[in-house]
Amino acid sequence: MPQDTTRVAVDIGGTFTDLVAVRDGGLTLAKASTTPSNFAGGVLDAVEKGDLSLASVDQFVHGTTVVINAITERTGEATALLTTEGFRDVLDVTRANRPDMFNYQYEKPEPFVPRRHRWEVPERVDQAGEPIQPLDEDAVREAAREIRDAGFDTVAVSYLHSYENPEHERRTRELVEEVHPDAYVTLSHELTKEYREYERTNTAVLNSYVRPIADEYLDTLAGQLGERGFDGNTYAMKSNAGTASFAEARRRPVEMVESGPVGGVYGSAHVGRQLGEPDVVSFDMGGTTAKTSVVQDGEVTIDTDYWLESSPRDEGYPLKIPVVDIVEIGAGGGSIAWVDRGGSINVGPKSSGADPGPACYGRGGTEPTVTDANLLTGRLNPDYFLGGDMSLDVDAAETALEPLADAFDTSVREAAHGVLRVVNSNMANALKQVSIRRGHDPRDFVMVASGGAGPLHAGTLGRELGVKETVVPRAPGQFSAWGMLMTDLRKDFARTHVLPFDADTADEVAGIVAELEAEARDAYATEDVDEDDLVLERSVDLRYAGQEHTVNTPLGDGPVDASEVTSTIERFHERHERTYNFRLDDPCEVVNVRLTASAPMPKPEVESVVTDGDPADAIKDTREVDFATEGVHDARVYERDALPTDTRIDGPAVVEEPACTTLVHPGQTLSVDTFGHLHIS
Repeated sequence: MPQDTTRVAVDIGGTFTDLVAVRDGGLTLAKASTTPSNFAGGVLDAVEKGDLSLASVDQFVHGTTVVINAITERTGEATALLTTEGFRDVLDVTRANRPDMFNYQYEKPEPFVPRRHRWEVPERVDQAGEPIQPLDEDAVREAAREIRDAGFDTVAVSYLHSYENPEHERRTRELVEEVHPDAYVTLSHELTKEYREYERTNTAVLNSYVRPIADEYLDTLAGQLGERGFDGNTYAMKSNAGTASFAEARRRPVEMVESGPVGGVYGSAHVGRQLGEPDVVSFDMGGTTAKTSVVQDGEVTIDTDYWLESSPRDEGYPLKIPVVDIVEIGAGGGSIAWVDRGGSINVGPKSSGADPGPACYGRGGTEPTVTDANLLTGRLNPDYFLGGDMSLDVDAAETALEPLADAFDTSVREAAHGVLRVVNSNMANALKQVSIRRGHDPRDFVMVASGGAGPLHAGTLGRELGVKETVVPRAPGQFSAWGMLMTDLRKDFARTHVLPFDADTADEVAGIVAELEAEARDAYATEDVDEDDLVLERSVDLRYAGQEHTVNTPLGDGPVDASEVTSTIERFHERHERTYNFRLDDPCEVVNVRLTASAPMPKPEVESVVTDGDPADAIKDTREVDFATEGVHDARVYERDALPTDTRIDGPAVVEEPACTTLVHPGQTLSVDTFGHLHIS
């Protein structure tokens, strides 16, 4: 793809839909309200606000919450499961590991496919992939008829050890299609070729559960874009920090489960590289949720054992796919404050969303939210929200917070501070979960804060966490969409093959690597990607013999021979010690061989933005801002785009831009670098 193409990225959030377009070397930003009843409507509204001619757009990258919403709200399609005879209850057995052993009211998560919707099929292969019992084709046909007659249009197939030999699953799809040709059929081995039966089965189930919804949504969006003249390439943001074609995303929608937030993490890693800071804490606070992740040595942390809806009290649901390691909580500008039975203030996870939104939006919302609290403490300008496109109603915010104030016999202003303290505490805990609790020293990290609400809270959170400094990048309100434009096409391949990892098995490992590389090239052959452009990264999941858990360790680019195995083992020892604080002299085992295949995409040129001038010319106003324990101050209000390079501002101060507001506390200093990023220290 030529470098002078027009590229657009759109990220659907719970409250707003963000657009970033790169054309003629410039950046176009737009923000529109999300339309929950028809997400494509919000996308098209953002395109219209950006004044874009879709006929001139060559590349469209899309991050969506359609998949995660369908799962969390339980609005997916009723699914049938075909599994090996004797393994009907794998979704009920789960891992049998209660996260909170002292919770006597503990209940296992309810499976997405109830037991009555699961069919057993006589068939069996062993762990080496050798057939033990042939597939009973008549049983498959009979099950398919029952599934069809029961009204199921989505079918997940997960057979024991199909990751090693998938022939029975492939034949099952052929048989199901003979009987029920309109069914959506998901085969577990097409999503992952790793072992662990429960995780693999649940991944296949969730893919089937959301597939009709994602298929219809992406098809509708592509059609509406086409009606408006778009004839370029469409890509969906995946949870592995890469992108895939809409066609692939429709087949494997579960890979989009963290589609939107990943763009912000990837963008934070890029900002860190710009600044020469390889260790970054990414913090993104939007209208509905707050997301955080850690970037180490310039690399986004990706986990292949991801659990949806997990918490200290609930294990959640596993996904055996590569997902950027993100902690997400219900803490956004629209998060609703409420009082629990114990008389304490809580914030979230319920949100006012885009419709009706916070009370101050004036769209019928009546419950107190974080945005209402920020408005009543002077941190938001009621006349400059979304650059003045929307006026905020101060009286409505006060009315919404009055019941909260009455409950504690205090003023509305103090109630607003209570809301802000609670939401900041919740977000600080999430930040500590990805940093301190995982052995990282925050003083070695910078925090990149984005999202429409992130920079409002970043000064407080950066100080609480103790990071080196807090950075607010350019276009923070559309930062996740911007991050999507920095990504590449990416596919991940893995193969479970447990064997000793030493010089004697080097040839066997090399053979698996060669098979994965061939599979990757075949996968890209239909996507107009030059084979010479593919970037292949190889790694192995290693463990000490007798251990359960593994440490992912990179393989070198050269031949996988005895010398490379020796070098890889030493890297494993180092990584194991860094992760678990010890190493052993025991022999090593390989569990999984992995390959990441990426194809570079054109990206926005991020150049220095050196501007001259007097910082005083950027002052718009002076506004009274209540900083709670730091007192009430008359803070100067600056227009961000008017701030010259190398400006230094002592807090208290407020920096405004159309999609975001940055708050600088008393005792903090803000500076502007040559890329236009804001630094709070």
